[in-house]
Amino acid sequence: MADMDAFRDETARWAAGGAGDGAAELAAGLGLRTAVLLEGPSDLAAVEALAAREDRDLTAEGVAVVSMGGAMSVGRYAGLLGPPGLGLRLTGLCDAREEPFYARGWQRAGAPRDFFVCVADLEDELIRALGPARVEEVVRAEGELRPWKTFLGQPAQHGRSRQQQLRRFLGTRKGRKIRYGGLLVEALDPGRTPAPLVGLLAGL
Repeated sequence: MADMDAFRDETARWAAGGAGDGAAELAAGLGLRTAVLLEGPSDLAAVEALAAREDRDLTAEGVAVVSMGGAMSVGRYAGLLGPPGLGLRLTGLCDAREEPFYARGWQRAGAPRDFFVCVADLEDELIRALGPARVEEVVRAEGELRPWKTFLGQPAQHGRSRQQQLRRFLGTRKGRKIRYGGLLVEALDPGRTPAPLVGLLAGL
């Protein structure tokens, strides 16, 4: 895991304008063949949780799951890790509103379109798959019932559906989306995994 973390760090430095020698060396040492490009760390947490749930060691399979820090970086990452750069196969997961950025990134990198799109975002997919009542159980189990109730009392939340409220709640505190990304995947019943995640994992 340390080597994969190092690869991610080196790739982030490369994407920020640094040299790519470290990333290339680590990729060769890890035997990487595929890069999964994700918008942010909450998506990374969810994908890693699902892989663990399915008893898959993605690093051993030559798969690097990379959080880019936002969809606007996809062109840069696709170029560095895809055919023009390290030559890895590209796949990924994105929100519906970010699909055009991903499509252009894949096209500019000369890579076959191979990514999966969430209806709104991954949190929305997970909330719909679990149902609001089950998500609230997870929130309660995490000891966040009081902040959840306080959040529901805010005027801005009046008139919103429970699904919309939960989705907004997950983004109201730093680190909360990341934590719940894994927790909501772990709470899924068999056969209820959102289609974009199923497709992504099945294609690796």
